[in-house]
Amino acid sequence: MVFDLGGVLLDWNPRHLYRKLFTDETEMEVFLTDICSSAWHASHDQGVSTSASCAELSSRHPEYSDLIWAWSTRGEEMIAGVDEGSVEVLRAVKATGMPCFALTNMEEETYPLRLRRFEFLGWFDGTIVSGQEGIAKPDLAIFSLLLERFELNPRTTLMTDDLEVNLEVARTLGIQTILFQSSRQLRSELETAGVLPPGDLGCSRDEGPMTKLLNM
Repeated sequence: MVFDLGGVLLDWNPRHLYRKLFTDETEMEVFLTDICSSAWHASHDQGVSTSASCAELSSRHPEYSDLIWAWSTRGEEMIAGVDEGSVEVLRAVKATGMPCFALTNMEEETYPLRLRRFEFLGWFDGTIVSGQEGIAKPDLAIFSLLLERFELNPRTTLMTDDLEVNLEVARTLGIQTILFQSSRQLRSELETAGVLPPGDLGCSRDEGPMTKLLNM
């Protein structure tokens, strides 16, 4: 089984950081749309270092320099918590003996920090990090790399991701997919698919969408 990380196991969103730096929500959204935009961030997932990227962007927008550099220097504050229900699903799937892998869009330099920070990231039998490979989802090449590196048969490989665009590409290679909406829904679909036995995990594991980190 293949897990996405952000949006499935980790609650990553730059707004978790920038709400600490902006007093006005509208100004924050303009900044995240026009300055530190999704398109700008996409290069980080493809291997461009955040420090180099922030330096270049700050030179073009010096009035936002401190806010831009926060993306690099305070990036871990973009993770507000973990989905404990999803962690329990991962634990349960591992307990069945099924190999588990991670395929994530993430910066090369931040993955080692998160690997040390979150114990469950070490449970995977293998992980592909887009920033380390120079290719990111939904590029077909990263899904092909996943199958080739870990010698996976797509017809017996099941992937969950919170973005349908990623799963659409995975399905073109024959990978089975589940669109992640909540850990409760994921657990239910895995039980239906026979991956987990019915009632494997208690409902109390999924009372909220994410567990907030207390040290942030």
